[in-house]
Parts: sequence; C-alpha cells; structure tokens
Amino acid sequence: MVGKVYKSTGSWYWVKHDNTLYKCRIKGKFRIKGIKSTNPIAVGDIVNFELETKTEDTTGVITKIQERKNYIIRKSVNLSKQTHIIAANIDQVFLLITINNPKTLTTFIDRFLVTAEAYSINVILVFNKIDSYEIEEKAEILYLKDIYESIGYECIEVSALKNKNIETIKELMTQKVSMFAGHSGVGKTTLVNAIEPTLNLKTKEISEQHKQGQHTTTFAEMFDLSFDAKIIDTPGIKGFGVVDMDKDELGDYFPEFFALKEHCKFNNCIHINEPHCAVKDALENEEISWSRYKSYLQILEGEEENYRTDIWK
Repeated sequence: MVGKVYKSTGSWYWVKHDNTLYKCRIKGKFRIKGIKSTNPIAVGDIVNFELETKTEDTTGVITKIQERKNYIIRKSVNLSKQTHIIAANIDQVFLLITINNPKTLTTFIDRFLVTAEAYSINVILVFNKIDSYEIEEKAEILYLKDIYESIGYECIEVSALKNKNIETIKELMTQKVSMFAGHSGVGKTTLVNAIEPTLNLKTKEISEQHKQGQHTTTFAEMFDLSFDAKIIDTPGIKGFGVVDMDKDELGDYFPEFFALKEHCKFNNCIHINEPHCAVKDALENEEISWSRYKSYLQILEGEEENYRTDIWK
C-alpha cells in the first residue's frame, strides 16, 4: 500500500491511504541520500507500508520512502552534527513574521529563505498581527517588505483577529500543499484556525514574563482543508541552522546576488575581497540590502544564528 505521512511523533507515523489514517512504525533503519537526520521520515513523505493485523487495532509497517521532490531541512539546535527535516514534498511555505512578541530577525528570515531556494521551494512572507502594531512598527514592516519584495518575494500583511487578507492566503493555498513556519508565538495556529475554523487547533497566550510565544504545536501535522488545500502546521522554530551549503554556491541562493554574478570579474567570486565584484558595488550603491549581505557573511563563515533561549520558557 502507498500513502502520505500526515503526522509524526518520532516513533509512530500516521499514514493516509484512501481517506483512512493508519498508525505505522518504521521497519529497520532508513538512510536517505546520506542525510544524517533525527527523523528519517517526515510529514509529507510518500511511503510504502504493509498492514499488521492485531486483535485490538490494525497498525502498519513502513517499508519504503519514495523519492522526495523537496524538503525543508535545518540543523538540530542541540545536536549540531545532526539535521531535522521539518516537512517534505511541499508546494510552498508561508513564513510568518512578527515585529515584536516575538521579534523575527532578518538573520532568521534569510537563513530560511536560503534553504528554501536551495530546494526550489516558493516562500511567501506573511507579516502577521498587523492589527497590533504602532506607527514605528508599521514603518519597520514597510522597510522589510521593501527589501524582500525588491528581491521577488511575495509579502502579505495579515491579521487573523481582524480577518485581514485571510481570503488572499486561502486563494494562494488552493490545490497546493502549504507549510506554515515561524517562531513560537508568531500566530501560526491562530492563523490556521482563521483559515479553517473547524480544525479548532489549540493555542496559547503570549508569555507576559518574556514577551515570547509559548510552544503549542509539538509535532508537524498535515490537515486536509475544506477548500481543496493541504496545510502542514509545524512546531515553532527557535533557530534555523543552514545545512551543508557550499561556499561557491551560497550566493546563488540569494536571488539578488545571483542576478549580479555574471557581472563579477571572476566566475568563482564569493563577494568578499575580490576586485570588481558586482555584488559589493551594488552594496555600496545601496542597491542591495546590508542586512542580507550580513546574513550571507554569517552563513558563509559558518556562524550559528544566535538562538533565543527565552522563547521556550
């Protein structure tokens, strides 16, 4: 039998086949293309499985993972040499961004975008909780939108509470598998509930002590929606470690750098100290963003993102 993984708890996997969910386990150890991952099977995977007949219930054994068209992967926060596949076989990702409570930093946004570019996954930036911001915070949103829209990323201002642009999100999701991602507390679950109220997913209030989101979604899970769409709701991501980016190729995953690459003097220019570098020239002329270039240097030099330890408290 062939089915799609809808939920994973680390030891059990819920696989959907002909509108029926089967609780399955893994047969043996899986090694996928040399990836040393904490989770060999991810939500969104297409798998082969066999049923086991028991007296109480019917469970299954996953025997094969079919080839993935793409996936979102990151370094495990506490296990630097291991990786974690967040989800597989995705059509698009909605990356939720908030200006405060919690604050989404450009370094986090850029690391996520680089990984998505590497695996050819379209990302839409969703500036959430737009109803809660003061003038200065709205100005920051406009500044960030200017940066990312100029590169080619679609940016949408959303308020789940005020129903602002919910229909726009639903239109973009129709007939696609969409993943929602972002820090804990950016409002992923509230937005999902606004999009499909019948799901009634559990939410928590922002922690007043730390002004951070509290972790609500424990495992990634896929849901079928009423308007011919699928959504993968994911746990809040504390930090995003970029995996195995070749220094010579990293600039290709920054679209604005890649567009200028042919104008650099050297074909293998990595845009640091080389003479006649089109990227550095554009940077000096304020044609590309300094925050993007800073993110590029941090990833290039192997620096880890500054993980926020208070997010999980």
